[in-house]
Amino acid sequence: MKLTRLMSLASAVATLALATGAAYAQQVTGTLGAPGATTTIDGRQLPDPSFGGTITNDALSSKPWWAPRIVPPKGAPNILLVITDDAGFGVPSTFGGVIPTPTMDRVAANGLRYNNVHSTALCSPTRAALITGRNHHSVGFGVISEQSTGFPGYNSIIPEDKATIGRILRDNGYATFWFGKDHNTPAFAASSIGPFDKWPTGMGFEYFYGFVGGDANQWQPNLFRNTTQIYPFEGKPGWNLVTGMADDAIDYLTRLNQTAPDKPFFMKYAPGATHAPHHPTKEWVEKISAMHLFDQGWNKLREQIFENQKKLGVIPQDTQLEPWPSSILKNWDDLKPEDQKLFIRQAEIYAAYAAYSDHEIGRVVQAIEDMGKLDNTLVIYINGDNGTSAEGGPLGTPNEVAFFNGINEMPTDVQMKWYDVWGTEQTYNHMSAGWSWAFDTPFSWFKQNASRLGGVGQNMAFSWPARITDKGGLREQFMHVIDIVPTLLEVTGIPAPDMVDGIKQAPIEGTSFAYTFDKVNAKAPTRHKTQYFEMFGQWALYNDGWLLSTKVNRAPWEAFGTANPDPLNNQVLQLYDLSKDFSQSQDVAAENPDKVKAMKDLFLAEAKKYEVFPMDASVAARIVAPRPNITAGRTEFTYTHPMTGLPQGDSPSLLNSSYTITADIDVPQGDAEGMILTSGGRFAGYGFYLLKGKPVFLWNLVDLKRVKWQGPDALTAGKHMLEFDFQYDGLGIGTLAFNNMSGAGRSGTGTLKVDGKVVDTQKMEHTLPMILQWDEAFDVGSDTLTGVNDADYSPPFALTAKLNKLTIKVDRPTLSEDDIKKLEDAQAVAVDGSPIHHMQPAPQ
Repeated sequence: MKLTRLMSLASAVATLALATGAAYAQQVTGTLGAPGATTTIDGRQLPDPSFGGTITNDALSSKPWWAPRIVPPKGAPNILLVITDDAGFGVPSTFGGVIPTPTMDRVAANGLRYNNVHSTALCSPTRAALITGRNHHSVGFGVISEQSTGFPGYNSIIPEDKATIGRILRDNGYATFWFGKDHNTPAFAASSIGPFDKWPTGMGFEYFYGFVGGDANQWQPNLFRNTTQIYPFEGKPGWNLVTGMADDAIDYLTRLNQTAPDKPFFMKYAPGATHAPHHPTKEWVEKISAMHLFDQGWNKLREQIFENQKKLGVIPQDTQLEPWPSSILKNWDDLKPEDQKLFIRQAEIYAAYAAYSDHEIGRVVQAIEDMGKLDNTLVIYINGDNGTSAEGGPLGTPNEVAFFNGINEMPTDVQMKWYDVWGTEQTYNHMSAGWSWAFDTPFSWFKQNASRLGGVGQNMAFSWPARITDKGGLREQFMHVIDIVPTLLEVTGIPAPDMVDGIKQAPIEGTSFAYTFDKVNAKAPTRHKTQYFEMFGQWALYNDGWLLSTKVNRAPWEAFGTANPDPLNNQVLQLYDLSKDFSQSQDVAAENPDKVKAMKDLFLAEAKKYEVFPMDASVAARIVAPRPNITAGRTEFTYTHPMTGLPQGDSPSLLNSSYTITADIDVPQGDAEGMILTSGGRFAGYGFYLLKGKPVFLWNLVDLKRVKWQGPDALTAGKHMLEFDFQYDGLGIGTLAFNNMSGAGRSGTGTLKVDGKVVDTQKMEHTLPMILQWDEAFDVGSDTLTGVNDADYSPPFALTAKLNKLTIKVDRPTLSEDDIKKLEDAQAVAVDGSPIHHMQPAPQ
């Protein structure tokens, strides 16, 4: 055993030496051209175009030549890259949190802890940076794809000149696979008809098992194997994706180990936890509830985490906490008992979700060890793709979809209706932002706040037993997620390619931190000297220990107000010396005006370099911005055959518009039933269906209210024409061009007709302004996943009538000249309260 370990260590050291400056030397086994030969490649051009045989006019005088199987340099490690979701610095026990994360503890004890790692402040931007080694704007992910706009830094399309680490490693002989969240496929290119070039399997990952989008119902997810939707939960009560993806990952690793045991692997493992909805199993809820971790409230929790962090030494002893932000979040002792009861439940469910996810990650790590491969496996466990989310608002919510439709403070008495089922399939739940602030200890603010360490400050555990000997060591060098790719390339001995598929590659923008592995470099200066941050018009710049940042001017739950029209200049600037102020709590801008100016100039240069402009502070407005999906430019849609699984980003949108839906059906003898058309599900959406033979059209308004139109009589056998017509009263999303939300979510009148006769008319005083339930599909002829009204039916609720033709006609409002003049004359207000007479451009 000792000899094997020494040989493995020697091989790893040799690989590292190759990667850190030695000239490339081809490594060959067998005879080149023979079927069993293998070789490394210099990696400068992918794929390798070489052919080594000879070809004449006849086969007898020609020399056959099989391209050798490409392998990585000898000793290149396996790689398990774990990134969790929406988890701030103070979440895991590894870094002082109260939530037990024994797997992260194990990785840290067997390797290193990093306390100065940074994200982009939002999920898919961080993930795009993570897999490319480039800044998020450089790869089109200035925001999430659901908010993408038509600018290079914001279109959510990873360019062809910036190949992912999956592609690079795959073409150099690695097995590559991706489990869990994929938030880097454009929302407007996620349908079952493709294109698939920006799915994981199109970006260098040979196998994908996970969901596409920002989050998913863990009980009934929109789950894919490669590009095919699957439903492994059907007929399995209690099935949960957190366990399901661990099972599939272990199965795939086992198959690889049995089939090609010498082939190294790269696995990206990205659980949905702890992004909302928080969906742990009952077992884990009971475990965490029995610990009573949150009974003392969020103020005490924050203090406890802070003291734990000092005891563990993961923050400097002189770190200071900013005062509790009582102007936006109440102190715990000022809350009513019923509020406290609800909030404790919210936190217990979140903690159970985090602990549950860590446990399942541990099963994957243990499987690697059971195969005898952990010694030469590099395990990277990144806690969070951004700070803890505050998108539940100050009160939390049983339905996150409500937040994205402007309901950000649902009263406690309303939420208590879901108290007993919190975290089950009956909720799409999120917790109060008070807990989020505590879980970001020792920092302040949250996910989305790119100018604050509470938004971008992460931590990481990193182990590689064959290489790292400083077990349990702490590393404090400044790092960013863009540093992962160059580090992996260095330790595998694989160079970044110059060309991929004939396309010249842009330079890697991150900096390797492999130098920190050795104990002698534990205190070495950081090699990542400068880093910009920007999200929703809030921005910052790190440079040699200093941080220039904009003062927070919008809490994450304040997504529907007037956007800052000049986010570059209409800001209050703050300055921090992070070499003395770990928690970003001591603003020294007033004492250093020249430093502020110089750093703003440097930010401007970095922003131009990395495609940050045009900067846009809008949030909700970008959700409904038009995008080039398969419905773009169309107003009429026809369906003649059942179809399920069309995602929201590729289906007709009825929001903020007038529309008419017509269904030509044949009803058989006896009562017909079933779904004609639906989009969304239990937490927001609509359905057009037959219930006991009667036609029904229903709007589910974020599970708080359902508006239902219904015919009085069951349809007779034979041919019928059903129609639902809705006339919208608002101006539509055109008002967003004037930094004005007034055109969205307005009233309208719906009319249900049977064979041309009106059978029901109702007015909706409010409509959904922004989005349906994003992890549910547009379905024709049946309903997948959850239904829009559990009281009426259970999916799949297949239509028993014959659908001859379904037609949707959408009439989107256009602004009149008078509307435009009124909007142009309206005033926006700056952060200092002064009026602004010019408006930011509309999302393009």
